[in-house]
Amino acid sequence: MWAVVKTGSKQYKVEEGDVLDTQRLKSPAGDRVVLDKVLLLSDKGKLKIGTPFLEKASVEVEVLEEIKAKKVIVFKYKRRKGYKRKRGHRQILSRLKVLKIKSK
Repeated sequence: MWAVVKTGSKQYKVEEGDVLDTQRLKSPAGDRVVLDKVLLLSDKGKLKIGTPFLEKASVEVEVLEEIKAKKVIVFKYKRRKGYKRKRGHRQILSRLKVLKIKSK
């Protein structure tokens, strides 16, 4: 059984036991969270498609930790003007483990 869930502004294809990095959730490490925005569900070859979400489907995940993504360098430059700006950014992500996919 697998599902496509939406969390933050992105969609992820998940199966039970998967570990994925998503946009930061407001939950501490070790906490269990239910993702109820399920777009698509596949159970034994049968597809259920939501419009836009499935009402009676959810995915239970556990927050493992908060991590930082790889650094992104933002460099601005204007030629012959002496203008240079270098900035870096590291996005904070939540690492989740999929425990159970529920459908009723």
